[in-house]
Amino acid sequence: MSWHQAYLESRVLAADPLDLISLLYQGALDAVHDARKHLADGDIAARSRAISRTSDIVTELDVSLNHAIGGSISRGLAELYQYIKMRLLEANFRQDDKILAEVQSLLVTLGEAWKAIHRATEANNPGAPNLATGQFPTEVWGEAAQGDRLQSLAGHSWNA
Repeated sequence: MSWHQAYLESRVLAADPLDLISLLYQGALDAVHDARKHLADGDIAARSRAISRTSDIVTELDVSLNHAIGGSISRGLAELYQYIKMRLLEANFRQDDKILAEVQSLLVTLGEAWKAIHRATEANNPGAPNLATGQFPTEVWGEAAQGDRLQSLAGHSWNA
């Protein structure tokens, strides 16, 4: 086992649930970055493996959703994850960097949102989201945090 694998394993074992989600987003971002590099290099096999790894991580994020607690936010994320997986398949088939860039942008945005949630939770901030109920205080997170914006994104047809 390499030092990098050992370090990652120790981070995963010590992580709380929000840390794990952040690690999954980082892994997905690393994989889509690799896919874009391999696409530019013309390495078809490596590109396909990186896209598959990205899709596997997004699938893991998808199956970790708790729809009973998460409500509309959880459903919106599930639809967004399905869209991302569909776009990854299309990017692999069409060998299209623009699609991979779109996926990367979506993953950056989602990853940053989870980091903000984690920071607010760690600070024991009264404006922190209640992860047990899926409620995000509107005075801190805005109206969109209640799922409206995410729901509108997920309800979009997402056709390119």
